[in-house]
This record gives sequence, C-alpha cells and structure tokens, in this order.
Amino acid sequence: MQQASLSLLDTDYHHLLHPYTDMMSPQPVELVTSASGCRLTLADGRELIDGMSSWWAAIHGYNHPRLNQALTDQTKSMAHVMFGGLTHEPAIRLCRQLLECVPEGLEKVFLCDSGSVSVEVSIKMAIQYWYSQGLTEKKKFIALRRGYHGDTFGAMSLCDPVTGMHHLFAETLTPQLFAPAPTVAFDAQWDPGDIAELAQMLETHQQEVAAIVLEPIIQGAGGMFFYSPQYLGAVRELCNKHNVLLIADEIATGFGRSGKLFACEHAHISPDIMCIGKALTGGYMTMAATLCTEKIAQTISASGLPLMHGPTFMANPLACAVASASLEVLFSSDWQANVSRIEHQLNLELTPCRQLPAVKSVRVLGAIGVVELESEPDAACLQSKLTEQGVWIRPFGKLVYIMPPYIISPQELSKLTSAIYNACQ
Repeated sequence: MQQASLSLLDTDYHHLLHPYTDMMSPQPVELVTSASGCRLTLADGRELIDGMSSWWAAIHGYNHPRLNQALTDQTKSMAHVMFGGLTHEPAIRLCRQLLECVPEGLEKVFLCDSGSVSVEVSIKMAIQYWYSQGLTEKKKFIALRRGYHGDTFGAMSLCDPVTGMHHLFAETLTPQLFAPAPTVAFDAQWDPGDIAELAQMLETHQQEVAAIVLEPIIQGAGGMFFYSPQYLGAVRELCNKHNVLLIADEIATGFGRSGKLFACEHAHISPDIMCIGKALTGGYMTMAATLCTEKIAQTISASGLPLMHGPTFMANPLACAVASASLEVLFSSDWQANVSRIEHQLNLELTPCRQLPAVKSVRVLGAIGVVELESEPDAACLQSKLTEQGVWIRPFGKLVYIMPPYIISPQELSKLTSAIYNACQ
C-alpha cells in the first residue's frame, strides 16, 4: 500500500493541478482513501478531523447513508438526461423543496453546474431583464470590495480587483463598479455612514447599473468578515429606491452556515435574484441554482428571447436526487441547535487565541470560526503544524478558519480549536 501510495502521489505531483497552487513546484498534498462522518482517512492510516466541510459543502459529514442511498437509487433509473425539451421527477421534487424554503418572492429556479455558473446566470438574468424593457444601458454591476463570486470570467469581474485573486486578468474582464466593503461588524452599533459611498454611487450611476451583487452578511474568500445586517437591509432599500436589482450570492452562506437558513434572513430581506450551491448537495456532487422572482422571469420572456444559458448537465438527475435527500436530512435534523452549539463552543474555545501575539482578531458566526493573524504565515509550514495534530484545516492568507460539518461532536470540535491555538503560538 505504501509503494502504491507513493506512485499515486508521484503522478499527482507531476501531472495534476490543484486549486491556486504552483504548477511546477506544488505544495505537498495528503492522499485520502476514505471519508466518514467528520473524518478523513489517509493512505498511511492517519485520520484527520475535517474542519472545512470540503469548502463549506459537506454539512452532514461524509459517507452519509441517506445520501448514499439517494445516489444508488437514482442510478437504477437514469444518471443523466438532457434538460432541453425533457424533464424528470428529481428536478421537479428539488424545485418544490427549494421554493418552500428560500426567501419570499423567489419563484423561478434555474438548476446549473456550479456556484460560478450560477453567478454567470444571475448576470445574464439582470442584463436581459433591463434589455427587455428597452433599458439597454443598464448593464453594469456594483459589487463590494473584498467580495468574491467565483472564477469564471463574469464572476471574476465582480470580485475585488485588488484582493480578489484575479488582478492578472484585469484588462480582459468587463469593468464593473466597486463600493467600499462594509466595516461595521455583525454585532456592532450600526453607523449609517458605512453605506454612504454606496448610496452616492447609486445616485450617480443608477441609469447604467443593472444590479448590486453581494455576499449577504459574510464576505468569504475576501477576508471572512461578518458585517451588520442593517447594512444589508439598507442595500435592499437603496435598490428599491434607484430601480436596481439585488443579487444575493448565498453560495457559501446558504443552508444554515450563518445560523439562519439563508444569510438574507438576518436582515429580513429578500433579493431579486439569489445564487445557491456548495451545501446544496451536502458535498456529494457539483450543483448550484439561480433563483429569481416571477416578475424578472416574465419581463425577460416578454422580449421574445429565452434566458440565454443552457448547460449540458443542467438539472442532472443524480445531483438533483442527492440534493433533494440532503435537504430532507437537513430539515429532519435539529440543524439550528447544532449550529448554535457549534457557535457557542467556537466562541468559548477560540477566544483564548486573542491573547496570542501572532493573532490580530477572532471572529465567530454560526458554524464559522475565524482566527486572523497579524501577518501572512508560511502556508506550508502552518498546514503541516495543523495536520500533525490530526486535523484538516486549510489556512488562507492571514486566516486560519474552520467551518465544520454540523454533525461534529464537541470532542472533535475541541480538537480543531486546540490545534488552531497550538499552531498560532
């Protein structure tokens, strides 16, 4: 087994590309042979407690029997069928489930391939909505500094051009407008001045702006900052006032991660268009969705043009079946109590990190714990320190953060938090 593992890792090193990793001298990777619950088993027999939910997705943990069964059952009838001119029960069932739980007013569901694609679809929806009304100049977007919305070209244009990892492509991206990132923290006293510049931008550019695009409450890859719900509520009011759509990117925040089913609920608002993904299938398969209001769908259709997007694997039956099962597992569990339990433990056990010289701040919201360092560490060294303690945590820049599966036990969570404390000393 050891020799076989070395052979596999050698092929990986020389030929496989990993996310945001040097193509010629990549960082070392761990060879995972199986995963169950909150644990990853490596080829050498070690077990790592997973603190990342495989980038927000595996909210029920790994190898879940009900999700496994959903996939197995679906393969017996069909793995895939085109969605052009055809439909199927898994897609219809998933659509019904989503409409029962998403914010009020969202009535149309476009089932697509990935989070980035769902953002691309939202861009097209917004542009076509105004085009159908003859307002062809409304084709720009306002996004927030520190925002991140994906790695495809339309999505990249909405990411912070400085911190969004895509500055290399600046001259090939569609120029957008960027408002200052929110600065008032989630639980801090609201200051209306925090949104003043965005308000002025809308006043000046409302004739050309199709939509504001933002990550509600939690700015993820841009710094894991949790901002005031009153900011989000004020954005909704500004969009209404200036005849601009609001697109909520709930790809990372959807399905309970922030303590609410969708982060928009913290501000009691509903967007015109919403993007979801990641946890939609419980981490089993790539799938996302873009939802919009009835008004947007009717207005686009009034032009005589269809919505101009149609992925090959749109509404893939396997993905729909497992997504449907994932929602059933979520809603049959006491997920809110689990997220609240995780939040309480993270607050208790990460707070001591504030006393460490290397630590700048500690932030917790829902099932997310963030330790921000004063300076960016040696990533490979820090990763090694964490793995040696039997945990899987993937630091990003100056951030050491965790977002574990909701099923994680207190003992497993304590191992994650203690590993962070030890690694940051």
